[in-house]
Amino acid sequence: SPWEPLLLLLRPPAFSTSCARCAKDRRRREKRAISERRLTRYFVDQRKVRVVGGQGGAGGSSFHSEPRKVFGGPDGGNGGDGGHVIFKADQQMKSLSSVFPFYQGFHGERGGSKNCYGANGAHLYVKIPVGTLVKEDGRVVADLTEHGEEYIAAYGGAGGKGNRFFLCNENRAPKLFTPGEPGQERVLQLELKTTAHAGLVGFPNAGKSSLLRAISRAKPAVAAYPFTTLNPHVGIVHYQDYEQVAVADIPGLIRGAHQNRGLGVAFLKHIERCRFLLFVVDLSVPQPWLQLQDLKCELEAYEKGLSERPHVVIGNKIDLAQSRINLPLLREQVAERVIALSALTGDNLEELLLHLRELYDTYVKTEKSQGQSPVKW
Repeated sequence: SPWEPLLLLLRPPAFSTSCARCAKDRRRREKRAISERRLTRYFVDQRKVRVVGGQGGAGGSSFHSEPRKVFGGPDGGNGGDGGHVIFKADQQMKSLSSVFPFYQGFHGERGGSKNCYGANGAHLYVKIPVGTLVKEDGRVVADLTEHGEEYIAAYGGAGGKGNRFFLCNENRAPKLFTPGEPGQERVLQLELKTTAHAGLVGFPNAGKSSLLRAISRAKPAVAAYPFTTLNPHVGIVHYQDYEQVAVADIPGLIRGAHQNRGLGVAFLKHIERCRFLLFVVDLSVPQPWLQLQDLKCELEAYEKGLSERPHVVIGNKIDLAQSRINLPLLREQVAERVIALSALTGDNLEELLLHLRELYDTYVKTEKSQGQSPVKW
């Protein structure tokens, strides 16, 4: 047709004909680092939840009647049961921020005629992170430590009975039916304890966040003032054989942390789940071995035996002149292995990564020898 050349001009091209400078950038954009103040809205490790199970459906009340069978008798069916509210651990969830303060289970349907039972209410599943404690009145009722583990937080009510259920020789035409029972109502406290293989433990400004940024893709906030980290961060260290080791950056501890000083016990609980510990010591301060003693005392005061887990001492800030002087003094005072490195310049990070893999392999062998499955990321 005479309009065909014009249509070809108006039709958009199958590929971009613009220059490289004007073409659309299709590369993946890097995630921006979230500040600690904004991260507080996303990371929530405590939540109070009110759960109510679904109400059971009422029983039906009807009588069967058809031609040549006028008095067919009662045929009201039972009501359906209410649905449960179930907490389910999911390894994709990393915080309790998506958990709402109230959950109501689905109700059961009413019983129908012709002996038809009402449908049961569907169960309501609430996804929570792995490592969440469920408490009721301060008492632990569930500990969800594995992916896919479930806990019934509130049972649904039983369905009511229809008038067919009350048929007997003494009462051939019962009109009685019962309503459905209400669902169980509970107020539960959810408490998240970060599940990671290794935990970075140290005083404020020891360089824990900088070290986590150096060995993983995590981006915790870094600044030259204490208590920069207000929320636990988890970074993943990747190895060539596709093994992944999770390292948690615990906010800085101070003397008396077990007595709720500083950030208090709010973050000491996150160390409980760690299989081995990485004590980060600032080598530039005078007598750095005193930091290690104070850290072990705080962990031991919080939970007996916590400081005796497999661990290694990391002497950070080796790039400073005072740190090189204190390093041999630290090794004389400490019986454990000391790995000297610099998270800022990246010096000697390979030794830490190799030893971290040794601790992880030892943990995996120990779990398998005891017939348990190690935590995988």
